[in-house]
Amino acid sequence: MSPTRFASEHKWIYIGAIVILLALAVTGLIRYATVTTNSKAATKADQLADAAVEAGYPRPDTRVIEGLLGTDGGLVCDDPASALKSALWKINVSNGAAFVGQRPVIGDTKSLAAEATILEIYCPDKLDKIKDKLDDLKTDDTVRR
Repeated sequence: MSPTRFASEHKWIYIGAIVILLALAVTGLIRYATVTTNSKAATKADQLADAAVEAGYPRPDTRVIEGLLGTDGGLVCDDPASALKSALWKINVSNGAAFVGQRPVIGDTKSLAAEATILEIYCPDKLDKIKDKLDDLKTDDTVRR
């Protein structure tokens, strides 16, 4: 048996080995990207949970924060200074009534600073757009802790 005949008879072994190696390389690259993304999300979630504890709130579950905000802040960082988002967080700072009975109230300083903290951690480039709007609101220590 000549060496060329042996190689040509078992060509499928070489092709199979190359396909398996390529599949392993692609899988490794995908898993590396996922692990990198997950570690960034976990780091930012831990940073936000620590900021919540420093503000006097109980420590939130970091897995929930990772799921909601990911690595880029999710919907919180999606144009936070838009008119719609400003209206929504101003509605949330109200007396809790619905429709006609709803009135604005003096919001709690720490509660309104929570969104600024999220923006500071997840998208610091957008913080200055909303910081002026937060500073214009009348706030006080209205929540008992």
